[in-house]
Amino acid sequence: MSLETETPPGLRGFIENAKRAPRRFLDSMFRSGKPVTDRGRSNFVFGNVYLHLHSARTHRWSLRWLTTGGLGIVSLSAFLITLVTGVLLMFYYKPYPEAAYLSIKDIHFIVPTGRFLRNIHRWAANVMVVCVLLHMARVFYTCAYRKPREFNWVIGMLLLATTLGLSFTGYLLPWDQLAYWAITIGANIAQSPREVTDAVNITQHVDPGGFQKLILLGSDEVGEEALIRFYLLHVMILPLILVGLLAVHFWRIRKDGGLARPADADKRLPLPDVKTYPVFTEAPKKTYSLAAIVKGRTAAVGAGPENTVPSMPHLFYGEAAAFMLTVFVCVLLSIFIDAPLKELANPLVPENPAKAPWYFLGLQELVAHSAFAGGILIPGIVIVGLGLIPYLDREKSGTGEWFGGPGGLRLVGWSAVFGLAAVIAIETVAIRFGWIRQWFPEAPQLLITAINPGTVLMAVYGVYSVWLVRRYNSTRAGALGLFTCFLAGFLVLTLIGTYFRGPNWDFFWSPSQWPGH
Repeated sequence: MSLETETPPGLRGFIENAKRAPRRFLDSMFRSGKPVTDRGRSNFVFGNVYLHLHSARTHRWSLRWLTTGGLGIVSLSAFLITLVTGVLLMFYYKPYPEAAYLSIKDIHFIVPTGRFLRNIHRWAANVMVVCVLLHMARVFYTCAYRKPREFNWVIGMLLLATTLGLSFTGYLLPWDQLAYWAITIGANIAQSPREVTDAVNITQHVDPGGFQKLILLGSDEVGEEALIRFYLLHVMILPLILVGLLAVHFWRIRKDGGLARPADADKRLPLPDVKTYPVFTEAPKKTYSLAAIVKGRTAAVGAGPENTVPSMPHLFYGEAAAFMLTVFVCVLLSIFIDAPLKELANPLVPENPAKAPWYFLGLQELVAHSAFAGGILIPGIVIVGLGLIPYLDREKSGTGEWFGGPGGLRLVGWSAVFGLAAVIAIETVAIRFGWIRQWFPEAPQLLITAINPGTVLMAVYGVYSVWLVRRYNSTRAGALGLFTCFLAGFLVLTLIGTYFRGPNWDFFWSPSQWPGH
């Protein structure tokens, strides 16, 4: 008798099912089959919990690297890298002062690959901050904040703030001198409204500065409460907020019609390569009849599939390339440059100079003249101004184009020159000759708060922006000039704070000129 006749039917069926189980498992994952047709590629996107945030088709203009530089995907990739490495570091980190520093030393020197993981975590966080800033600049310079994308611009600003918050809260966790005194600077900035309330003698009745510091630290000083609070913010609260904002951000990109592009983008694109999929690769098998179709208000109205390609595989290949490039850069930096680790935090031995994280050094340069103006007033005005940009600029020309709008690249270039010249001139006067406090030691604090290098620089940039609006009769021109000036100011102030400030926050051309101990 053959083996098949000897095997009971039930067992034979079980063996056949076991053989086919791997294939059936794959079929259950991808219910639409292999994505080889337009319909299959669309279903591949629709049926995936992660990929459904993409549209089924992507315009060829959006796939050009020059359009976005891949900055949004690089930012997301850096976040995913920090998320994975952060979870691994959590296995060894102990979030209380007596053990935090020693656990970081264990990670750095004892845990296998611990130093490498910590380096990747730190560098990916820095890459994320840089790319989010550049992504925001790209959106602005291509007018991609205009209708119907106004709200997504606001979501992007919240993402930037959350990114900075994630990086800042992680700065304290090593519990070394660098971290302790950097957070101390941040706490003093949070307390800076006392500069005004003390001047008008109302602090004992109204103390917003003290309240902000208490909320930030959970105490009057950087200690155990601050470490636990920063740890929870860093590993749980802020990541959840960021993931929620990312979901809304990506979903709105899709619902707002994809990435912004010029009205004549189809005419600017060259003819597609012969290997590029045509608009439709599968003939419809049914026809349908609809009645009472009316024009709606969504971005998809009036948009056809011409000059689009399936997101699978074209967009996904680009995203995979951006992700691999991000991993490569983070790994390369991590091999050659270690994350810093100084001595154990000591409240009795202040760092001199004590410096905030690099992305806050521009603010620290302004805070040196007035804590409230540099740390609260000016950043508040900048944030409100950025948030209002899409609601004030209602023009249409230049949307989707780099430096679009009246003046274009020439206006941006001259604005960069003006912005650099203004900040360098004001900083030169402040460094070389001092400011009101040095000229008039008895000057009231409110005068110093109102008139300091930061407020003067902001006023100069504001006047220049108004002049551009009048000259070009365009809100967009004024916004272009002002945004470029602020970028120039941020760059110069950050460089000064990073490389040219030494002990007692004095100016030195080189660390070799620092006074000896």
